[in-house]
Amino acid sequence: MKIGEKIRRLRMQHNLTQEELADRCELSKGFISQVERELTSPSIATLVDILDALGTNLSDFFTNELPEKVVFSKSDVSVKSNEELRNEIHWIIPNAQKNAMEPILVHLGAQGQTAFDHPHDGEEFGYVLKGQIYLHFGSKKVRVRSGEAFYFTAQASHYISNASEKPASVLWVSTPPSF
Repeated sequence: MKIGEKIRRLRMQHNLTQEELADRCELSKGFISQVERELTSPSIATLVDILDALGTNLSDFFTNELPEKVVFSKSDVSVKSNEELRNEIHWIIPNAQKNAMEPILVHLGAQGQTAFDHPHDGEEFGYVLKGQIYLHFGSKKVRVRSGEAFYFTAQASHYISNASEKPASVLWVSTPPSF
């Protein structure tokens, strides 16, 4: 098995550059390049860090067939409630923070909102399932109603809020994961 070649394939499946993978592992781009070209071998600890950033582990990496779970149920969901912000975040895909995208369900109570998110590399997509929300993006505030979607590059601070007394629900997908 060529470890570097397999790391390269995994990195490309996650649409990561060598520099992005290196940043996630606190390594240099040059080191990642050398590993992928089989010019050097990472230590076990470094390999664990690289695989963790690629959403896998030693056992799965060295297994020829990687079973991939593609369907997730309610039992896979983890929930975090924030009473102060009056929101509930449902992570609908386990360990999605290791993937290229992170889909979540956001439930906003009356006058609820998500936490303020600073500008970052990546993109944000949302689809309002129920109610209506306001998308706060930089200095803009835009109303988004049930059945409507939003999409933007995350180059400005952003969050969503519910100005209504009725609950609102949003399917939100962030890339790279940021929740």
